[in-house]
Amino acid sequence: MLKIESMRFYKTIFVLLIMFTNSKLFSYEEGIALSGDLEIYYRDYGPKDGEPILLVQGIGGQLINWPEHIIDFLLENNFRPIVYDNRDTGLSSRIPSDSFYDEKRNNTIVRNYIRYYLRLPIKADYTLDDMAIDGISVLDKLNISEAHILGVSMGGMIAQIMVSSYPERTKTFTLISSTASTPSPFNGPTRKVRKLLMDRTKNPNSTIDERVTRSRKIFTEIGYQGIDLNTEEFYNNVSTSIERGGNDDTGFGRQLNAILGSQNRIDKVKSISAPTLIIHGLEDPLIKVKNAYRLNKLINTSKLIIIDDMRHLIEPPVFDQFKEDLLEHLKTNK
Repeated sequence: MLKIESMRFYKTIFVLLIMFTNSKLFSYEEGIALSGDLEIYYRDYGPKDGEPILLVQGIGGQLINWPEHIIDFLLENNFRPIVYDNRDTGLSSRIPSDSFYDEKRNNTIVRNYIRYYLRLPIKADYTLDDMAIDGISVLDKLNISEAHILGVSMGGMIAQIMVSSYPERTKTFTLISSTASTPSPFNGPTRKVRKLLMDRTKNPNSTIDERVTRSRKIFTEIGYQGIDLNTEEFYNNVSTSIERGGNDDTGFGRQLNAILGSQNRIDKVKSISAPTLIIHGLEDPLIKVKNAYRLNKLINTSKLIIIDDMRHLIEPPVFDQFKEDLLEHLKTNK
């Protein structure tokens, strides 16, 4: 039985502070779903009579990191966005670990890095299958029997397992910047992006300024070219995420291990029958575009859209290029 630290008091105080200091956030409801012994923190934007769509976040991302332009677009079109913190992120439960962060943590990271290059099994504290159950627990908590599922990056990997394992819970499926294969040096990040990700796992207790600088470097590499990240807004957004999630960033490494330590999902993905929209950036430096073409071949019911100037993220100039396709897709099963 995992020993999970209790954060209920902290969560309650944080939510009250946010609700009284940010007028934009008055209309949502937040709560906790139980996934076994874990607390999975979620936000339900409503309305209750809207079409529910569960958004599954990528590695290290919190529920507050979903871009406002995406949430607003869904609300404007009568959908009910539901977002949540994956385990080891935000206000959801942390997983105590001796396998990744121990007194010889740096040696452990180097060893896993070598095993990654050699395509050897990597020990993980949990799998993407476990994380898929966390998402289903949110739907269960809200008494939602069927929802649209949208996953980004690692969230797309988790969502593939949800959709294939719980087809009766899925209305439509949207995959953005994701892959069915376990990342390898051949289909995964460029060397520079890989180094930036590994640098984050080596320094989980950095200062806020250090973490903002590190985030800026990563976003510069994987985001839309030409966007200025040397702004007060970027600094404040990253700082808010850090303060909300706490200074302990070790969950990022455990999520990375879950990705690398999970089996590929080829057979599961082949079984997906829900209407599926696959969106990928031609210049994605984190998950190469060939992964999208493979997903399209694996899922018979899928449509593929490649965005020429998209990299890995969904900034407004990127979203504007496929939002109408997304709306048409979501309406196929309303």
